[in-house]
Amino acid sequence: MSPVPKVPWQAKYLALVLIWGSSFLLMKVGLESLSAVQIAALRLVTGAATILTLLWMRGGSLPRERWVWGHLIVTGLLLGTIPFTLFALSETRVSSALAGIGNATTPIATVLATMAFLPGARATRPKVIAVVVGFLGVVTIMQPWTSARPDLVGFGMALAGGVCYGLGWTYNRRFLAGADLGGLSQPAATLLMGCLLMVPVTLVWGALQPGGVGSIWAYDTARLGTSTIEAGSDGGGWPWLPLLCILALGIIGTGAAYILQFDVVRGAGPVVGSTITYLIPIVSVLLGVLVLGEALGVWEVVGFVIVLAAAAVINAPARRVATPAPEVAAAGRHA
Repeated sequence: MSPVPKVPWQAKYLALVLIWGSSFLLMKVGLESLSAVQIAALRLVTGAATILTLLWMRGGSLPRERWVWGHLIVTGLLLGTIPFTLFALSETRVSSALAGIGNATTPIATVLATMAFLPGARATRPKVIAVVVGFLGVVTIMQPWTSARPDLVGFGMALAGGVCYGLGWTYNRRFLAGADLGGLSQPAATLLMGCLLMVPVTLVWGALQPGGVGSIWAYDTARLGTSTIEAGSDGGGWPWLPLLCILALGIIGTGAAYILQFDVVRGAGPVVGSTITYLIPIVSVLLGVLVLGEALGVWEVVGFVIVLAAAAVINAPARRVATPAPEVAAAGRHA
């Protein structure tokens, strides 16, 4: 008899929704003193350090096959380096609530990526219709018919980040499902590769800044007096609050969250695991509105509901076709 897990996957599922849903709030606060590239780099470094430390403490090991690391370059980019940078960049132009809504496009991208990457995979008619409806929801949020639309570049970055997740998890399922050693091995390797790929991005960004490569370690406290979260009635911000938020984002929202994500997929399957994606924006919107005082327009709310409904249909389990009894099947062949 297999041992009963100490923590059920349902509890990990709920924890993951809350953790990843709050990541958009943490990034918004972090942007008060750090750049988007700094946030992505620090998130990857602390996340990788956390999960590698736990891997070492448990006596685990990283994958050793070269072909596995070749595929990890792709998953590291799609599940770490690119989306972490894009979401942080998007929040320099749009609210954390709207950036979180962009993450809801992941299931839509997953369906399209599954059809492209997984041999024999076919989308049912309801799922194809849901993909189209989801795109209409995105267009509704973007409001091309009005001048009051959100910043399209910023929202586009959030959409691209969500697409990266859909591509990355599908690529992982296609090429690395058989290489999963269990435990922390694969999530640790994925974050480590994302961290390594972030190094040249950070160096190039630093070299292009007025302060040179030293900008990588710069910490700007000039705007903290008007921080989105104030400390007390005197209007002064907590100087280290943005840094603490990003450290929490890296240690908990990245290192611990990746462990939870792999555990949920292993315990409940990829279909149930993917439903996390359309619950995350609900948390991000609530936190953005209640904590940061952000507001969404009517069309943004309508589009958000359309995208969530489409994601729910996309993630609905396929109906099983009942297998006819042997005698019925035989009768059918001789009819």
